Amino acid sequence: MKRISHVLVDWSSLILFVLVLGVFGTLSSKFFTWVNLENLLVQSSATAVIATGMTFVLLTAGVDLSVGAIMFIAAAIAGKLLLAGFNLPVALFAIISAGVLCGAINALLIARLKIVAFIATLATLYAGRGFGLWITQTRAMNLPEVFLQIGTTRFGGIPLPIIVFAATVMVAHYTLSRTPFGRQLYALGGNVEAARKAGLKVNLLLASVYIICGFCAAVGCILSLAQLGAVSPTFGTNREFAAIAAAVLGGTSLFGGRGKVFPGTVLGALLIQSVENGLVIINADPYLYPLVTSAIIFIAVFIDSTRQHFLTRAMRRKIFVEERV
Repeated sequence: MKRISHVLVDWSSLILFVLVLGVFGTLSSKFFTWVNLENLLVQSSATAVIATGMTFVLLTAGVDLSVGAIMFIAAAIAGKLLLAGFNLPVALFAIISAGVLCGAINALLIARLKIVAFIATLATLYAGRGFGLWITQTRAMNLPEVFLQIGTTRFGGIPLPIIVFAATVMVAHYTLSRTPFGRQLYALGGNVEAARKAGLKVNLLLASVYIICGFCAAVGCILSLAQLGAVSPTFGTNREFAAIAAAVLGGTSLFGGRGKVFPGTVLGALLIQSVENGLVIINADPYLYPLVTSAIIFIAVFIDSTRQHFLTRAMRRKIFVEERV
């Protein structure tokens, strides 16, 4: 029975994903059409990229609640530049720069000033949204047609958002699984004090993950704007929760030291978007959407807590056996 429970927890994301596909595929014949599946990947691209950056942060047992606000600030700046007559490359550079700068501010607060990540990023969340509202004067901005072309451009028949999504995931997966930097992040998340005693530059590693997360939030901002074509006062709201849920559903631990971008985080992002996409296709009551999203977050936290419980018990059992030997 315990072995079955372990298997269910370890493969929970895939089981939920298959279950969701089965349910919506049964309820609507439109769900498994090629057009809808392609739209599903395009719609998932922004969440998956943001969740990829969040995975780096979660691996260090941290959290970044400000990614939605970072997206809003970057979008507001880009919108102002485009409407002022600047070209698209300048706007894209401004978005990336704003994301990296906001990530660097989080890094300074957490790695240098030693403020708890939850508190620091909660503060920058409110500060960022306030700054974004000041830039936009709480008015929506319709972007020029040139920005929407990012979302419709294809290379080899593949939409550009999917290519950006795949490229980001590939680079992140390689970084975490094949580089010393990735191995150091896992070590840091597993035990901070042990990592420090081993000579790892803990502060630099902590700073780097928040800058990476800010960069990914900026890329996610570009992909979202390319699909929406407008900057509203609510742009980026609650994106941080979707990103955290996607990463945790994919097996990344809120306690740090464990998780993968591929297939983990990618699968989590696709699961969340599949639910939203399926609800739209079956014409579900829009008021149900927040309830479904909250249920997904609850499931993600429950799975992570259960997984952590199993790991803790296994570790205690191992220590007990070693002591007896």
